[in-house]
Amino acid sequence: METLYFVAEKEDAGRRIDVFLSEQVEELSRNAIQKLLESNHIQVNDKNVKSNYKLRENDSIQVEIPDTEEIQIEAEDIPLDILYEDADIIVVNKPQGMVVHPAPGHYQGTLVNALLYHCKESLSGINGMLRPGIVHRIDKDTSGVLVVAKSNTAHQSLALQLSEHSITRKYNAVVYNNIKEDTGTIHKPIGRHPQDRKRMAVTEKNSRDAITHFKVLSRSNNFNYIEAQLETGRTHQIRVHMASIGHPLLGDEVYGPKKQPFHLQGQVLHARVLGFIHPITGQYMEYEAPLPEYFQKLLDKLGLRS
Repeated sequence: METLYFVAEKEDAGRRIDVFLSEQVEELSRNAIQKLLESNHIQVNDKNVKSNYKLRENDSIQVEIPDTEEIQIEAEDIPLDILYEDADIIVVNKPQGMVVHPAPGHYQGTLVNALLYHCKESLSGINGMLRPGIVHRIDKDTSGVLVVAKSNTAHQSLALQLSEHSITRKYNAVVYNNIKEDTGTIHKPIGRHPQDRKRMAVTEKNSRDAITHFKVLSRSNNFNYIEAQLETGRTHQIRVHMASIGHPLLGDEVYGPKKQPFHLQGQVLHARVLGFIHPITGQYMEYEAPLPEYFQKLLDKLGLRS
């Protein structure tokens, strides 16, 4: 049995619980969520609710996902690029191409497999056996800095900071087309694509507030090198927001052109800076992951300054 926990934010108030959870748990459809509600595997504030329950701000949601098969997530001796570690947290620089946590059909070679080997039993158990220690994620093809919780106390503190949008998250990306402004803010709601659940979209229906601030760092004829800072943290937020204003990320076949130049392995996006309050000491900490080699070579090829 895997158990997931969520807290409803201010913008979630008034939304149906089944709609909310179908967006939060990618591997479960809305129909599957409704079946879990009917079988009392989902509780809000420790009480069973129906599919049409309307969320209130700060509702505490617990989702139990029954085991469909015996899953054993194995520790694997995969090298980690560790930026910081103590008894409560570990900050790592995830390489491009690595999945953060196991999912159906993909139980090996993930960051979690590597963390289980390195940290042994010292990982938060709040997000269940498939996501031990995982407080936030970045996409498989996005590289960069992540903080992982080694204790439940640390996990709860970091999750609260994420929900309050107080964590500093700065990304670097290469986008198509010249952006007229040097700086800007994209404030558009993001939700599941109405026809394709694997994609996100700018939409007013069943969406959540999303804010991205961007700054142009360097320009070439057809591409711009930018910094994007997240005020909120929605799935695929930077990719969706930049595509929505006509500047999809280079290498992004989901939200950009299907035909990609330069033989890239996915979107050119790097989580460069992560800053947060240490869950135990209360001290502000900030870490920076250097650009991957492929990213720097691409900038040189395009004549963009890093």
